[in-house]
Amino acid sequence: MKEIEKKLNGEIKRLTNETFKFDNRVGDGWFSAVYFLKTREIAKKYKADKEVTMQFFQKKHAVLCGTDEVIALIQTFAEEPENLIIHSLEDGDKIEPFETVLTITGPYQSFGFLEGVIDGIFARRTSVATNVYEVVKSARSSGVQKPVIFMGDRDDHFTQQAGDGYAAFIGGSKAQATHAMHEWWGKKGIGTMPHALIQLFEGDVVEATKAYQEMYPEDELMALVDYNNDVITDSLLVAREFGDKLKGVRVDTSNHMVDQYFCRQPEVMGDFDPRGVNQALVFALREALNHEGFHHVKIVASGGFTAEKIAAYEKANVPIDMYGVGSSLLDIHIGFTGDNVLLDKEHQAKAGREYRNNPRLERID
Repeated sequence: MKEIEKKLNGEIKRLTNETFKFDNRVGDGWFSAVYFLKTREIAKKYKADKEVTMQFFQKKHAVLCGTDEVIALIQTFAEEPENLIIHSLEDGDKIEPFETVLTITGPYQSFGFLEGVIDGIFARRTSVATNVYEVVKSARSSGVQKPVIFMGDRDDHFTQQAGDGYAAFIGGSKAQATHAMHEWWGKKGIGTMPHALIQLFEGDVVEATKAYQEMYPEDELMALVDYNNDVITDSLLVAREFGDKLKGVRVDTSNHMVDQYFCRQPEVMGDFDPRGVNQALVFALREALNHEGFHHVKIVASGGFTAEKIAAYEKANVPIDMYGVGSSLLDIHIGFTGDNVLLDKEHQAKAGREYRNNPRLERID
């Protein structure tokens, strides 16, 4: 496994190096806070012979991601990077609050202007990796690991997809919505039908599914069943039509909608919120499929799922076989800090900061 990870990490470094080369503005300081640029010029004139050690940390329990990007950044844009000494943890490492994840030692004017850019890379990638890790962990809390599809393409700028997809992979999601999300780790996007396909067939889920099957016969057949806000009726329609060929149905009911199942049978309403993909609706769907012998049809649920919501559903043994999760995975909530803590190998840092040696760090050649 370690050899595979090393090969993968090497590929990430190559890809990120190639990506960075397309934008030389990084080296020009275009993305760096202006005070870093001013300090670089002052250091060149007055303190060019000084050696500093900068260390990076954050304040939560997290899954680290972004180390390969950061190393590629330094190797591409630092001045004389061959003279820098870098120690780092690896992508996927579990980290503690205040644990040092990276140190850079060398002349400040060589790399100091990259501090904020490094913080930003770590913050985004580690946040996504940690979010996905927590969701994946929740999706196995019932004892069986259920797949999690990373569906964050519509929740952020498209230029972030490759890096976010890699971070999601590090967090444990190996099923992702776009090809770009798989770019850094060598797979292709997955998915079946959106609501737009059903709309083209005037709301006829069976006809839309039939067209999909004819166009993509090698795919596992998965029908989207909430278009008409009548999940159970449409699931049974496609199950009856396709039988064993139907592998699953996806429920994506809006959190502002109440499915027709509850409208037809108000007596089933209880002390719960009937909107969206709620537990009672999924139980009823599973029962209806099983009642007609469609035990093999899996249920995929998407729309508003978080690690906490998935954990609650798993605790209640809600019969969901796969989760699709989007916006909650892109919550950037882990901030990193870079501090200069040593000057010519002696302690010199702002009050409250000090050099924290981490024996887990490895020298980067």
